Amino acid sequence: METLESELTCPICLELFEDPLLLPCAHSLCFNCAHRILVSHCSTSKPLESISAFQCPTCRYVITLNHRGLEGLKRNVTLQNIIDRFQKASLSGPNSPTESRRLQPQRPYTATISGTIAGTIGGGGGGGTSGSSARGSPATSSHSHPHANHTNHVNHTNANHSPAVVAKMDPRISCQFCEQDPPREAVKTCVTCEVSYCDRCLRATHPNKKPFTSHRLVEPVPDTHIRGLTCLEHENEKVNMYCLVDDQLICALCKLVGRHREHQVSSLTERFDKLKQTLENNLTNLVKRNSELENQMAKLIQICQQVEVNTAMHEAKLVEECDELVEIIRQRKQVIAVKIKESKVMKLRKLAQQIANCRQCLERSSALITQAEQSLKENDHARFLQTARNVAERVAMATASSQVLIPDVNLNEAFDNFALDFSREKKILEGLDYLTAPNPPSIRDELCTASHDTITVHWTSEDEFSVTSYELQYTIYTGQTNFISLYNSADSWMIVPNIKQNHYTVHGLQSGTRYIFFVKAINQAGSRNSEPARLKTNSQPFKLDPKTAHKKLRLSNDCLTMEKDESSLKKSHTPERFSGTGSYGAAGNVFIDSGCHYWEVLLGASTWYAIGVAYKSAPKNEWSGKNSSSWVFSRCNNNFMVRHDGKEMLVEASLQLRRLGVLLDYDNNSLSFYDAMNSQHIHTFEISFLLPVVPTFMIWNKSVMILSGLPVPDFVDGLASDLQEQQQQQMGLCRQESPYLTGMKTCH
Repeated sequence: METLESELTCPICLELFEDPLLLPCAHSLCFNCAHRILVSHCSTSKPLESISAFQCPTCRYVITLNHRGLEGLKRNVTLQNIIDRFQKASLSGPNSPTESRRLQPQRPYTATISGTIAGTIGGGGGGGTSGSSARGSPATSSHSHPHANHTNHVNHTNANHSPAVVAKMDPRISCQFCEQDPPREAVKTCVTCEVSYCDRCLRATHPNKKPFTSHRLVEPVPDTHIRGLTCLEHENEKVNMYCLVDDQLICALCKLVGRHREHQVSSLTERFDKLKQTLENNLTNLVKRNSELENQMAKLIQICQQVEVNTAMHEAKLVEECDELVEIIRQRKQVIAVKIKESKVMKLRKLAQQIANCRQCLERSSALITQAEQSLKENDHARFLQTARNVAERVAMATASSQVLIPDVNLNEAFDNFALDFSREKKILEGLDYLTAPNPPSIRDELCTASHDTITVHWTSEDEFSVTSYELQYTIYTGQTNFISLYNSADSWMIVPNIKQNHYTVHGLQSGTRYIFFVKAINQAGSRNSEPARLKTNSQPFKLDPKTAHKKLRLSNDCLTMEKDESSLKKSHTPERFSGTGSYGAAGNVFIDSGCHYWEVLLGASTWYAIGVAYKSAPKNEWSGKNSSSWVFSRCNNNFMVRHDGKEMLVEASLQLRRLGVLLDYDNNSLSFYDAMNSQHIHTFEISFLLPVVPTFMIWNKSVMILSGLPVPDFVDGLASDLQEQQQQQMGLCRQESPYLTGMKTCH
């Protein structure tokens, strides 16, 4: 019966079909429900008579109407007869579904179609007939219940209060279905019906049968807690879904016949969960951010307080230092003033003595003048001669001693020996300020020199007089271009502190290796670093090892030249010596296991040779390149080739090749050959070195000369960067794990 009832239920009103219409798509619809759909399409510019089509709410098929409108559709008489028989069979008991529906107050169409379409399209929970029919229960009984006005009055009075405040103001929740006045107290609230019931009304309206078993009953809650929002476009329609395109709440009519019918929608529950989760996540992040901001603000406040403390401390220190300077000046002023006073007293004392002497002389002279004048008044010659002779002698003596009256020349009033010159001190005081860290020094690359194991670094500084000392830091260059990260992360930096000169020589470096250098200028205020400089040690110098030379080779005294000599020389046989027939070779006296090294070979008139590198384990009784432990560039008369592991490949080179450059980059796994005179690249091996290698040389005519320990020429660095991409695309002849290149030619 329950299954049959669901088949006889209208998809719009969720009630048994009443006057059903048979749609062209084979679905049925109540006449009144179809009329309501047409009414929902009406507007001021589009009257009801002009609507000629609508969509089937079940399958969305477009139903076309003729001039008669809905009257032009056929009545589903068979379905109506089945419904009549079903209703008669359902009247057997008072608790039948039909009787339950009769007992429940009928709600308006607007509330009915809202719940119906929500259940049909998927806007609510359940999606079945029973769940949808549940929403058809007395959700709006307040409109028809005799005591609904009382409830609405309470809700209206507390409209400005939150639900929690309303519950606190009126903790008693009345039944919204009772006919008595006052209504009984509610015991349950049906969330599906959106109505609160007392115990009697609940038993009458919610029998223990479907569809009422799916209704959600909760403890009594105020009506404001369960009442939903209404649609903005369809009056009295509650929103029950969410449009994802327009990002807004909509009702079922909006999706069915409104402007949102083609939009993607989501259930309120799904959108609620998603938005709630997003809000919770954002709220968590915001709380975390606020906590971080509070911590940051606390740190800033602490820093402000520390700034105040530091400012007061430095101000006190400044006053103390300036007071000390003022005190020093005051003391020096007193000392210099005492010297002036002492000099004054000495000078005045001497001058007073001279004044006293002059006064005595003046008194004697005055008395002598008086006596002489009286003698001159004597007219008697005899008496004059008797008395004037003594006076004349005294006057003559007094005249002769007048030089004594000249003042001492050292007792003048100029005080030249007390000249003051404070210009230097004034300049220093005018420039009185806090000491700052010196400007960063500058490494002079053009002045730096290198050998195979040393590098001398030169630098200059604009603040040379303010620098207390320098500090030199260096490490092996790993190819990292971000020098700041390299400076902060490298653990192998070597430091040379307390350098007083503007240059320093670093010893014990690896040969053929690039290094990064920093120079730090230091004084009491701090330090600053120079820009990084990349400097490189020269290649490892080596000579030919006589113990490895074939007995038919003659080496020069300096072991830098080897010559083919057919005369058999008596040489002791050792495991290191090249001994095979035709293996006229010699090796260098060093093994290389790191760095980048460059040497050149002067080929002279030789037209048959092989030059390269090999492991110590390479056989000495066969040609270099005939095994997997050696790599060579060779010439057989007019053919140039590279050879490794017994396979050869022709390469292009000038017949006038007289100076062969060899670049061994052990760290980057490559061995390159160059025409040094014409600055041309010939070939590069890509080698995964496993062991240290030694330079090897073979000749079959004439002689060759070795120039080792050379710096890498500029043209080699330029060609290496230009050919790097091409080399990566080539298959290395030296890769032991990969097949060798085809197109080889054996040299006999």
